Amino acid sequence: MKRTLRHALAVVLLCATSLCLARPGPGDLPPDYLGHDANGHEVHVSALHGKVVIVTFWASWCGYCRKELPVLAALQKLKGTADLQVVGVDHDDDLDTFRQLRRRWKDLDVMLTYDAGDGRIAKPYGVNGIPHMVMIGRDGRIADVYVGYGEDMLDSILARVDELLAEPVPAAPVAAVPAAAP
Repeated sequence: MKRTLRHALAVVLLCATSLCLARPGPGDLPPDYLGHDANGHEVHVSALHGKVVIVTFWASWCGYCRKELPVLAALQKLKGTADLQVVGVDHDDDLDTFRQLRRRWKDLDVMLTYDAGDGRIAKPYGVNGIPHMVMIGRDGRIADVYVGYGEDMLDSILARVDELLAEPVPAAPVAAVPAAAP
């Protein structure tokens, strides 16, 4: 009896732990809040309805992130902002470092936002390593999640972006998962 009870308790704890560690994936609605842009305006996934949105979580000390951001900026420049929006969320730098980077990268064709170091934006996305990229389709749902960065991923990322851009714009936006804004 005790053994059965212990096994049942272990299963319950394992299930509870996996629920806590769950991250949104393909087909799920993304958390809505993405931080503030360079002008201090709040950025929300729901406000970008009809666009393909690439959200990438990064930090200044991350070498792979520093390689990924210029590639995403080139993609943004190539595809334009009418149908695609790249949002780079700095979630592991202090505010002064972020502001310096944003000034230095002012010509980077990526919307940069800040996570205030508390993970308010990254945690609901299930970020536990960077770079962490989430592609959101025109329908407002998560299409793909990429963790890490390598040049061998570029072809599949570009192909996936083209697939998502080829999809029709839905008439009505889906409701994004609310997230606590500051």
